[in-house]
Amino acid sequence: MADERGSRTGAGGGRPQGKGSAGARRDSRPGDSRGGPKGGPRSAARGGDARGDSRGGRGGDNRAGRSDWKRTPGDDKERTVDQAIYDGPPLPDDVTGAELDRAVAAQLKGLPDKLAARIARHLAAAGMMVDDDPETAYKHALAARARAPRLAVVREAVGEAAYAAGHYAEALAELRAAKRMNGATAYLPIMADCHRAVGNPEQAIKLAKSPSVANFSPEAKAEMTLVESGARRDLGQLDAALRVLELAPLTSNSRQAWVVRLRYAYADTLEAAGRDQDALAWFHRTHAIDADELTDAAARADELERRIEQA
Repeated sequence: MADERGSRTGAGGGRPQGKGSAGARRDSRPGDSRGGPKGGPRSAARGGDARGDSRGGRGGDNRAGRSDWKRTPGDDKERTVDQAIYDGPPLPDDVTGAELDRAVAAQLKGLPDKLAARIARHLAAAGMMVDDDPETAYKHALAARARAPRLAVVREAVGEAAYAAGHYAEALAELRAAKRMNGATAYLPIMADCHRAVGNPEQAIKLAKSPSVANFSPEAKAEMTLVESGARRDLGQLDAALRVLELAPLTSNSRQAWVVRLRYAYADTLEAAGRDQDALAWFHRTHAIDADELTDAAARADELERRIEQA
């Protein structure tokens, strides 16, 4: 059965939309792990630990100048791991870094030219790969972070890639770091969904109640609604999940993906609550505006009709 998760891998809820500033211009389609609609949020591709923060340049080793430093067992192995992260995956020859959004590129201008160019290529590669090969995108983002761990746009990129690759705890840590650096609230839906993924639905609901959500675009509000309703379902609160969705613009005349996904989530939750006739009506209403077949609403409706007839 499909779940209306606002953003994890799969076809249903979709990754919640963030700023989409890191990486190349692209459409990031958050999905639900259970067969629901695709669509949704864009943020940045990022996630991982921040060991590179204190090490400087080439995966650096600031210990080298200390007179009291002695090599200890495991240092070589750690250096090898750090170096692999710093190097990152091979960069495609046709990725130049010019693919980045101007706003992202502008944040790299304070760096030395050669360093900025390398980071730009890793960020661009991460942005291009995050939908089709999220694990490699994540490694590209980590390579960028190893070189510039104190840039919010880099931490945002790591967070989005980690999220796409299913590394939810890492994604949450990176997006928190980015938010501390730039104060942006666009990451909140993805952060809330990460809380769901790591088993903290209460924290997801808390973020959904953030005052800044009132100023979100309709699409971003829909993402947060999907996450909040999913968190309510995680807690077994089906009636509360339905109330959250009923406050959303389910009857909007828009045929945009976020409306499709809201309707699908509502139909799915109605079915979970045992309201089969209502669920059937909303699966049909979802299918009516789902020209791109983002969901399996038609198949769900057929299945539900057969079950009702046999009852």
